[in-house]
Amino acid sequence: MNILAENTITAFFSIIWQAVSATWFIFLPFLFYFIFKIIWLDFIQSDYWSKIEWMVLEIIPPNDIEETPQAMEMVLSGLLGAMKGINTIEENIKGETPMYFSLELVSLEGSIHFLIRTPKSFRALIESHIHSQYPTAIVQAVPDYVDSIPKIIPNKKWNLWGTDFRLDKADPYPIKTYRWFEEDITGKMLDPLASLIESMGKIGPQQYFWFQLIVTPKDAKEYDTGKKLAEELAGREVKKTSNFIEKHLIVWMNSINDFIAEIVGATGDGDTKEDTSEVPLEFRMTPGEKDVLKLIEEGIGKSAFNVKMRIIYTGRREAFDKVVVGSFMGGIKQFSDINLNGFAPDNDSKTYALHLFTESRMAYRQRKILRRYRDRDRDGATFHLNTEELATIFHLPTMNVITPALHKVETKTSSAPVNLPIE
Repeated sequence: MNILAENTITAFFSIIWQAVSATWFIFLPFLFYFIFKIIWLDFIQSDYWSKIEWMVLEIIPPNDIEETPQAMEMVLSGLLGAMKGINTIEENIKGETPMYFSLELVSLEGSIHFLIRTPKSFRALIESHIHSQYPTAIVQAVPDYVDSIPKIIPNKKWNLWGTDFRLDKADPYPIKTYRWFEEDITGKMLDPLASLIESMGKIGPQQYFWFQLIVTPKDAKEYDTGKKLAEELAGREVKKTSNFIEKHLIVWMNSINDFIAEIVGATGDGDTKEDTSEVPLEFRMTPGEKDVLKLIEEGIGKSAFNVKMRIIYTGRREAFDKVVVGSFMGGIKQFSDINLNGFAPDNDSKTYALHLFTESRMAYRQRKILRRYRDRDRDGATFHLNTEELATIFHLPTMNVITPALHKVETKTSSAPVNLPIE
């Protein structure tokens, strides 16, 4: 019996080897092609982005901002002007990929600054859209603040904590936006950035807290707009598209299921489910489900960005205190709703380590996230936010946010009257 089994196994592998020997010239080139493509694209894309001249712009808000975050929503919509079609040659020969920007809210030893890192060629676009909504704001070029600390942390004098963020649910589920923060009676908006700014402003000398949003404008065809999810929540049938392989795999699996059913004598008469398709939608959905569906459908029509979101807290070891991290995380939770969506730390990037070699593994994570922050790297967990959601977590604060930590324009500036006498 054992000899028969060995002969069967030997014959099987012999057939496999003969098949591979006879067809290697068919599938092996495809394997090398995909490996070469990955290496090639990584090389040419790195070369393409290394030639881009970058700059950091600081937006200094005026003291008397009365505009809601909707003004910043219009500014962010203007960034869609950076989108352009990329043809096959530009993608595979030049290494061109969609343009991106980095929106950054940073606390430098307790002083709060609003910054945008952008290619120099888009400076005019950004300035024009900011001044169109915030005429008295100042936009100026500043040195890149990441150069003010060592490139390698942790070390004997410096410590660091950081994490990327992810969404709790699928992208189409919205977070709580600025429209949720209006008082019912007076209609006054409570600025959702107030708690974040206050917590970041509490740090002292030799401490730095950085909040980064790397945003890539996306066309509606390039991301899931949520239409399928809205259709499912509404109880409507969603047509699923399958490629050539999936179609044949489905047919094959159905044939196997039918064959098994015949063997076991299954009749195929299962319990019938009650047909609710004729029941009106408003009676099939709970009030909470109706609200969720409404918000998803409202967000479908808005422009969106692919977002990489991360924070870093660093400082000299004698001043380092992670209490500020907990305070900031509490502020982030205000955008979450159990029925909608919310932000959560991504464990794959968070600077912690358990069990074996914890010290060396944690140091590796700390160096890695700092390097990615400095380079404005988009690797790792990303998600989509529409303009309203993005403006909620990055906008110039209203005049109701009063804190000495926030860097603001001290005096108003305006152009001279056109009818001044000229001697």
